[in-house]
Amino acid sequence: MSITVVGSIAYDAVRTPYGGRDRMLGGAATHFSLAASFFDTVHPVGPVGTDFAPADLQTLATRGTVTADVTTAAEGRTFFWAGEYGPDLNSRETLDTQLGVFADFQPRLSAAARACDVLFLANIQPSLQASVLDQCDGPRFTALDSMNLWIDIARDDLNRVIERVDCVILNDAEIRQLTGRHTLLTAARELLARGPSAVIAKQGEYGASLFTRQGFFSLPAFPLESVTDPTGAGDTFAGGVAGYVAAQRDRPVDHGLLASAMAYGTALASFNVEEFGTERVARLTFGEVQARVAELHRFTQFETPLVEETV
Repeated sequence: MSITVVGSIAYDAVRTPYGGRDRMLGGAATHFSLAASFFDTVHPVGPVGTDFAPADLQTLATRGTVTADVTTAAEGRTFFWAGEYGPDLNSRETLDTQLGVFADFQPRLSAAARACDVLFLANIQPSLQASVLDQCDGPRFTALDSMNLWIDIARDDLNRVIERVDCVILNDAEIRQLTGRHTLLTAARELLARGPSAVIAKQGEYGASLFTRQGFFSLPAFPLESVTDPTGAGDTFAGGVAGYVAAQRDRPVDHGLLASAMAYGTALASFNVEEFGTERVARLTFGEVQARVAELHRFTQFETPLVEETV
């Protein structure tokens, strides 16, 4: 069994209050794959340019990720994004975007990628997400990410894809924008009514929330003394969620399983933000992840003693 992710493989230039990098490995499929590879075989699908370094392909292949569906274009450069984060790291300004070979990307999945157990549609044009769904051979679990751009210019296409997946993973602002609802609970319920069995709202430094027809679950972000670079944290979180689901192949994908999956996604994302780009997650060990999940479990438990009425 395996996991397939379709999305960007990129180079990023980032500035934060704690430093920066002029050219580092990034992209949604990259961050997702590094996280998901702790749990199962991962097939990233995406294009790179003639400038893509063999060493970066090796980093993507960390923990056995299969890179056969990473295609090198005959000419052109790898997708490039540059951005600068504000003092609180919650706001960022895009300084440059160069689509390069990603502008003409038309996903063509290999037989191995099509036969995946878990499919994640990273943030790409909704019509391309739909074409990937058409190519796959009935994954056990499907999830997607998107962004405000596609909500603005391709809302109908995005809604049609949402109807076909099991789980929607968006940030809270995007969920409100997509539904026009002011409260997150109402917005998530509207998305559930469109077809998915689960909605996960990414809430940055405040954690993430899960909405299903069985109930609600929320986890805080893992508390850190220092955060260096949040680039790729959301994709790392998604990789942890999808990876855990893939590893639990004998269990139904229900509310309880997704809540546990969120703990692994949260732990992995917390490592991602400690250093720039892929630097921390690329050398991470599963023992470190397990220890942080255990800590997350410990400090989110509380006693519920009964209090007698005093009046």
